[in-house]
This record gives sequence, C-alpha cells and structure tokens, in this order.
Amino acid sequence: MKVFKFGGASVKDEGGVRNVAAVVRHFEGDDLVIVVSAMGKTTNALEEVVWAYAEGRDPAVPVAALRTTHLGVLSAVAPDDEAARAHLVGEFDALATLLRTAPSGHVDRDYDRIVAFGEIWSTIVVSAFLRQAGLANTWADARSLVVTDDSYRSARIDWAASAQLAPAAWRTVAGHPRRLVTQGFIGRAADGTTTTLGREGSDFSAAILAYLLDAESVTIWKDVPGMFNADPKRFADTTLLSHISYREAIELSYFGASVIHPRTLQPLQKKHIPLYVRSFVDPTAPGSTIDDHNANDSLVPSFIVKPKQLLISITPHDLSFVVEENLSGIFKLFAERRVRIDLMQNSAVAFSVSVDDTPRARGLIGELARTYEVRYNEGCELVTVRHFDEATLLRLTEGREVLIEQRSRNTARFVIK
Repeated sequence: MKVFKFGGASVKDEGGVRNVAAVVRHFEGDDLVIVVSAMGKTTNALEEVVWAYAEGRDPAVPVAALRTTHLGVLSAVAPDDEAARAHLVGEFDALATLLRTAPSGHVDRDYDRIVAFGEIWSTIVVSAFLRQAGLANTWADARSLVVTDDSYRSARIDWAASAQLAPAAWRTVAGHPRRLVTQGFIGRAADGTTTTLGREGSDFSAAILAYLLDAESVTIWKDVPGMFNADPKRFADTTLLSHISYREAIELSYFGASVIHPRTLQPLQKKHIPLYVRSFVDPTAPGSTIDDHNANDSLVPSFIVKPKQLLISITPHDLSFVVEENLSGIFKLFAERRVRIDLMQNSAVAFSVSVDDTPRARGLIGELARTYEVRYNEGCELVTVRHFDEATLLRLTEGREVLIEQRSRNTARFVIK
C-alpha cells in the first residue's frame, strides 16, 4: 500500500481535482491511502471566518463564497452524485449551525473546529470524482483515524490510540485495489473535539498514516518537480536534489525549507519508509527520494533564505554575565509567548536571537525590556547554507551587511541586512 498526499495547490479547482484521478490512474493496480488538503486558499478564507466569529462579526459572505466554489466544482466533476452533494451540503450546514452558537471562549479550539471543514469539503469532492472516473474508493473522516491531545492548532499524536483505529479502518476498505480517501491536517482529541496539526500538517498526516499502516512509501504530489537546493522562485540556477537522506531533509526542514513539513520525516525514518516528492504536472518524472541513504547529501550546497526576521539583542542592565540563570528566564518567556528562535548567539554580556517578525515577537520585545536592555534590527534575512563552499557564501552575502555569522562543519548561517 502506498500513501499519496495532494496539497491545496493540486486540488485548487476543477482541473486540479481531475488531475488527481489522472495521477491515480498511473497506479491503478496499487492499494492507496489518498490524503487531501483543503482546496486552494480555503484555509486562509476559513481563518478569516474564525476571526470574524471570535470578534462577533458576520462571517456569512466568505462562507457563502466557499459554498458556491465547492458545490460548483462538485457539480462540474461529479454532476450526478447526489449522495456526495448531500454530504457536502450537510457539512456546510454544520458549519452554519456552529457559527450561530456563541464562541467557546477558547479561540484555538474554535479555530480547529472551523478550519477543519476545508479538508472535509475537499475530500468529499475528490472522492466523488474518483468514483465518477471509475476509481472506486472509500471516504473516511480522519478524526476517526488519528487521535491527538488537546493542544489545539498544534496537536500531538496519541500513537497508541491511533494505532488501534487506523489499521481497523483500513481493514474494512473493500475492493481490489483498495483506496481510502481522507483528510490531512486534522484529528480528534480524546473528548471528541476536532484538532489540527499545525499549518502544512497534511504532509505529517500522510506520514502518520504510513507509519500506522506500514505503508510501502509516501508520495507528496506538488506543483514542482521535487526538492531543490534552493527556492526556484527566488534563485534562477537551482539544482534538483534527486536523492537525500532523512537526516538531511530534516535539517533542511528545520532551517526553513518549505517543501517538507518538519515533523513529517520522523515517523517515516522509524520504519524506513521512503518519501518521494513528485510533480502532479508530470507523474512520470522521478522527482526526489528521501530515505536512509546519505551518499548524495553533501554533493550540492543547499541554501535557505528566511526573510522578515528580527535580530533581538538582550543585555542585563548591570552588564552581568549572561549565564544559565538569565537564559532560563529568557527561554521561558520565548516559550510562553510561542516565539520560535531561528538562530541564537551569546557573548559575555549579550544574548542575540533571530526570530520571525510577528506581532507576538514584537510584544515579547516589550516584555523583555522590563528586565533587560533590548535592541533590535528589523528587516533582516536569515541565510542558511548546508554543505557550503566559499563561492556560494560570497554570492549570497555580497553587498550585504552581515550582522551575525556562524559556521559548523556542515552548515553556515548568516543574519544579513
């Protein structure tokens, strides 16, 4: 059995939904678990619904637009599937009922309940069209497969509970071959409430199901030919990484590469399940392979650029040494305010960090200033180069002011203006 994951870009419209069937036809004899994200920018639109709901504003207009779009795509790809239409209408009605109730007072919990509808809607449409195209499949609610804790918007997996549910559900899927269509990104807590795994969590969902079901492989179908050594939208002379190790991909993800979700690779590595990143535009192209083998990891320098960074420097007012007692308090504030540190460096009397420039980070600067002298630079970029050579470093930093430079055996990192 193979796990396929289709992201929002691959099912953004009628053509995208039809293309899912074209990809599946290339694997017509294989058992498949097909994990699907919300269509296009649906999650962004539903986030606006969340904020309107929380603030007491009427979210009817964006919901009506989403309803029209999804029903329109369903009518185009599976016009005679009345059961799918009833299912889709029922889910939109369920959202309308939810929005007529008062907010729970827990905005992250309400966020998960509302935003999860995007994945439900898209999978109803995809499942219906696959049936229309002669590709029999079973639709399943991921909340009946994946159990989490109640850390809303970034839920952690309850592996033991999920290991009871997902294999049992897979065993009930009929047909030869067997195909299961389900959602990425969502699960449920022990009390039955809907949870989400964090933005871009659909990749992680695919890996979770592959782990639980002992899949042969996972393929993430994207609008790019695979993983590159840099963002092809930003750099003209990029190189396809045809084969890298789990460790290398995890490092690239941690440093900000956007192709693979940072948590996706860990469950796959535990069971040695290879991950393929391939193009839904050309399903015959080989794409990128990520597995145990590391022979190719250092052949090509890879570089990741994170824009819109704040470089924050924290100094005790009395110029005392920055030691463990200071750092423990500083780290506690960062953790409590959910501000992720992308790079850190300390001297005798100063501790500097690079973080995403967000309202939470700006608020944290004010909190730190109550206890410490705080200075910051805005409009910075964090550049990370794996398996660097001097020519690459010079090209990336030429004409820029380097505020921090760090080098290890395999990685060079710069905060630049």
